[in-house]
Amino acid sequence: MITASIPEFREALPGGGRLMGLDVGTQTIGIALCDAGWTIATPAELLKRVKFTVDLARIRTFAAEQSVTGFVLGLPLNLDGTDSPRTQSTRAFARNLAVLEKPILLWDERWSTQAVTRTLIDADASRARRAELVDKMAAAYILQGAIDALAGFSSAF
Repeated sequence: MITASIPEFREALPGGGRLMGLDVGTQTIGIALCDAGWTIATPAELLKRVKFTVDLARIRTFAAEQSVTGFVLGLPLNLDGTDSPRTQSTRAFARNLAVLEKPILLWDERWSTQAVTRTLIDADASRARRAELVDKMAAAYILQGAIDALAGFSSAF
């Protein structure tokens, strides 16, 4: 199941469980994880993209090791909310990731990279260090937004 709906995603995960956030780029995939109680997201890994079958195998292994029950993918929409070529690429990645048979939430990531980059600049991180951290930190930012929304949804009912 692939959805952009928090209620649908929540319903697909009745027992909660650990989620994996993915910031899918053309050269790297930033990975973040959250705890099973959906309280905090943490940057985890940065995968250098090879080809999809290799990337999928690495994600599958990592997800199994971490007991992941669902995925949150950052969806790079244009500023006006419309799809871009990267959005289409991310949707295709999600369709291919669906072979892992875990729910997938597409989460608006329009401001994630900018927010993380600003934080790293404020922390006086060098350009090289920012390049090393930005994608996995963006994945954590995306995942945190989603789990905050999930918490708000579950407490509302």
